[in-house]
Amino acid sequence: MTIVHIVMFKFRSEVTQEHKDTFVRELKKLKELDCIKGHRLVVGGPSVTDPIERSKGFEFALLSFHENLAELGKYQASKEHHWVTSTYMFPYKENLVRFDFEVEPEDEYMWNFLPLEGINGAK
Repeated sequence: MTIVHIVMFKFRSEVTQEHKDTFVRELKKLKELDCIKGHRLVVGGPSVTDPIERSKGFEFALLSFHENLAELGKYQASKEHHWVTSTYMFPYKENLVRFDFEVEPEDEYMWNFLPLEGINGAK
């Protein structure tokens, strides 16, 4: 089973670009947690949607993969996740959207969780 975890972030207008850059840099470090399936966590932004208004002001998105709901729970309860969100996000957020879903068994192949050569020490 795979759980896909998606979060979109919107900061208040007074938050500096430097703060946002630090948030993204620190958020990306969470991929090292063992509760991230295959260490697959990506953070992106800003949106390239055209017109930008369709992005509803969301500036960054996170996409991560977890073996099951228990592993997603470990991720969210981890001290590392708590530190990043409580230090760089929650005091500064305007809005946040979270959506989690289970990948259907017949779609698991699309995520290809086999070791990739050169990634995470795989050969």
